[in-house]
Amino acid sequence: MEVEDFHGNNLASTHSWRTPEVSMSRRSSRSLAALVLFAAALAAVPGASAPAPAAKSGLAATEQRLVARVDAQREGAVELLRRAVDQPSATENLDGVRKTGAIFAAELAGLGFATRWIELPAEAGRAGHLVAEYRGGGRSVAGARILMIGHLDTVLEGERFRREGDRAFGSGVSDMKGGDVVIVEALRALAGEGLLAGRQVIVVLTGDEEDAGEPHSVSRAALLAAARESDIALAFEGAVPGVAVVGRRGFASWRLETSGSTGHSARIFGPDRGDGAIFEMARILTAFRGELPEPYLTFNPSVVVGGTTAEIPAGTAAGSATGKHNVVAARTVVEGDLRFLTAEQRDLAEVRMRAIVARSSPQSGGTIAFFHGMPSMAPTAGNRALLAALDRVSRDLGTGAIVEQDPNERGAGDISFVADLLPGLDGLGALGEQEHARGEYVDLAELPRLVQRAALLLHRLGKTPAP
Repeated sequence: MEVEDFHGNNLASTHSWRTPEVSMSRRSSRSLAALVLFAAALAAVPGASAPAPAAKSGLAATEQRLVARVDAQREGAVELLRRAVDQPSATENLDGVRKTGAIFAAELAGLGFATRWIELPAEAGRAGHLVAEYRGGGRSVAGARILMIGHLDTVLEGERFRREGDRAFGSGVSDMKGGDVVIVEALRALAGEGLLAGRQVIVVLTGDEEDAGEPHSVSRAALLAAARESDIALAFEGAVPGVAVVGRRGFASWRLETSGSTGHSARIFGPDRGDGAIFEMARILTAFRGELPEPYLTFNPSVVVGGTTAEIPAGTAAGSATGKHNVVAARTVVEGDLRFLTAEQRDLAEVRMRAIVARSSPQSGGTIAFFHGMPSMAPTAGNRALLAALDRVSRDLGTGAIVEQDPNERGAGDISFVADLLPGLDGLGALGEQEHARGEYVDLAELPRLVQRAALLLHRLGKTPAP
């Protein structure tokens, strides 16, 4: 990968869902005992002990000044959001993604961050990523080292920013240029109060979250590198009132092919013809539906073709088939997805699906192949310690309790790529609706409160010993 600065200089080639708690492989220093101590430390920060919602006046004096600074910045935040939204940046618009990155790089550089652009290989077909680092204490950092994750690309583009009362509309305004603004404005408030000194914060804004470049080992190398130098990951996908994300499901894809003895249909079900490829496919899909269901696991056959001939070309979602009414089908092809909460759940589902396929009917056969897509973010003790810290911040701000969101309500996200390396929390961005559609908007009245919440969380985590 090539690393460049923005001048083109080459630098280097409201309900609670309780999900199962997962113990995951992490760096050796991050033991379960360390996580427990970390959670206890979070509970001891100023303003964190109140068991019920508290008024803002209950915040420490430094925290009150931080909140007030965010209020003073609110129109500046809206202007930054306008500039970002008015720069189109659909994933495939590589120049637009880079220009959006330049907008946020300039803001972060003004706060004392060292910024660089990570170019991806041309064959990846993606623009690259913005990485910004603040190492106010050099390598000697007193509190937890924090990784903040956002993305620059959007699904749609072309709808310019417009403001109607307390709503701002535009392509990507919620997903997730609003979340990127929350990141920058929270850091701006901390910097303005002199609260970044002695901290380490790395911001990674990816350029292809909506359609990650392949292979992921290349397109997510910068994100993984930042995670290995951090203790905590905070992601700024859209906020949902009263909840935050400690678990996100991952996804994989699968391709099922069945075969049958073809010939005159008058002999179907007989000992020399069997049931044919289509009935064999139906048997397998019916068994999937009957034998696999469990919490947080879903499997969707999205394209099915069958007949005397059948094919779904690689990389497409369009199949073709031929056949006649009086000929038993010789072949079917099915493609679909698999969504899971943990890698263990995914692996077990694959084993069970292979076993179902292997139970072939007479004169029939089948094969299934799996292709891993995005990993999951499994709920862990460390993730829930961060949720507890966010809940206390929200209560102290007077904005109510925060509980964990049902993983079924979230798609995949960039934080999942680093979820096995460090504790994380997602859903910290802007509050909006209509993501990935025309009419996408954010709630401008809520935006300052979400920035305040993020700033206070960063402040408290930055004072807490790392796990």
